Amino acid sequence: MFSYRHAFHAGNHADVLKHAVLIALLKHLAGRDTALMVLDTHAGAGLYRLDGDYANTSGEAENGIYQLLSEPNANIVHKNKGQSATKNELKTDEKQSDILSDYIDTIMSFNPKGATKPTIYPGSPFIIQRFLQGRDRLKAFEIHPTDSKTLAANLAQLDAGRQIAVLKEDGFEAVKKFLPPPSKRALLLCDPSYEMKSDYPRVVAMVTDAVKRFPTGTYAVWYPIIPRPEAHDLPRKLKTLANRVGKPFLNVSLTVKSSKLTKTADGEIERPGLPASGMFIINPPFTLKPALEAAMPHIATRLGQDANAAFTLE
Repeated sequence: MFSYRHAFHAGNHADVLKHAVLIALLKHLAGRDTALMVLDTHAGAGLYRLDGDYANTSGEAENGIYQLLSEPNANIVHKNKGQSATKNELKTDEKQSDILSDYIDTIMSFNPKGATKPTIYPGSPFIIQRFLQGRDRLKAFEIHPTDSKTLAANLAQLDAGRQIAVLKEDGFEAVKKFLPPPSKRALLLCDPSYEMKSDYPRVVAMVTDAVKRFPTGTYAVWYPIIPRPEAHDLPRKLKTLANRVGKPFLNVSLTVKSSKLTKTADGEIERPGLPASGMFIINPPFTLKPALEAAMPHIATRLGQDANAAFTLE
């Protein structure tokens, strides 16, 4: 149950997508006259070393944040609502999209001034705290015994007082007691590991209950795109939920490579790792769609690893 450690995956392409969307949401929602309650259901350890043993074991940041900071890669195909575009239409403009610039600036702000590449990667709790102001609050849930302890120690360095609470609880269930929030403004981020198949129906059940308790909250769910029926069904079920309750939604996905198994020269079967992921947002702010329309060609161009790379936005 406690085998997943995000330290192995920090800064990968899924983090780029998830945190770029999160930052865009926070820029619109945080710091208003009325307090914002942010609920992070799977907060992790909070901070990660990209030059440490865990990250070096997987090397996933090389094809994520590090690749993003390198020269653009034009070897991708753009798919927006099922339509394709030529590679020439995907060339990165001289001016980066705002969402991409905000993401890079945020990540680099946790690193020494003048650094050209990050050695420290902030997880969602630290990114969230960076944008909170005044009476805004963060409830960070982490049930992993080691990561929960590390998260509390890391966040204690911020000396944020009552602004942040770390709760060693099951985020799927614990969020219920905070919805609706007293301020009637909330952002919920849910990004479980999905190592257990039960995570998929638990996400749907949690979001269904959350929307019922607090219909006007913003709900952001990260999901992997892998050859598993539960993974395929998750965004479809969230879309069905949003349509049933009459709430607007955005569903953005990023594919960086083929999901097919390959054989090595020795005849061994080689798995591709995570080829794609998505973010499903219910009640997105009106600023998010245009921001993603501007950002996703840049992100896909830079992170695409083969001709199967693409993005979708609906």
